[in-house]
Amino acid sequence: MTGRPRLVIALVVASLLAVFLVYQGFVSTGTLLVSVSQLRTDRDGAAHKKVNLTGVVLTASGSDSPLRFVLRDDATSETVPVAYTGSVPDAFKPTRHIIVTGRMHDGVFVGEPDSLLTKCPSKYSSGGSG
Repeated sequence: MTGRPRLVIALVVASLLAVFLVYQGFVSTGTLLVSVSQLRTDRDGAAHKKVNLTGVVLTASGSDSPLRFVLRDDATSETVPVAYTGSVPDAFKPTRHIIVTGRMHDGVFVGEPDSLLTKCPSKYSSGGSG
């Protein structure tokens, strides 16, 4: 009978730990992935909190710090200026799909350092050899 209370306590502690880990997983991945048009229309409050912004690079202004470029929505003609400081992937160029994490500030989307990711079109298109 001495083993049964220990087993119950161990199971309760393990259950509480599991609930805590699941909760932390949801909280840490709570950053929205939004398009430029969703950001512009403030869908889900996107213009007022940190989000992962996705779109197509329209123009870029070289490698100055911060790097400045214009991001266009995939489906509409909406655009947003972006200021980004940090490492820039080699694949970054106009017409490339990207994701950058940050928030709006005075009409400009300010990217967090080292949060810029590019999508490789040949790897994800249906005809790519990837």
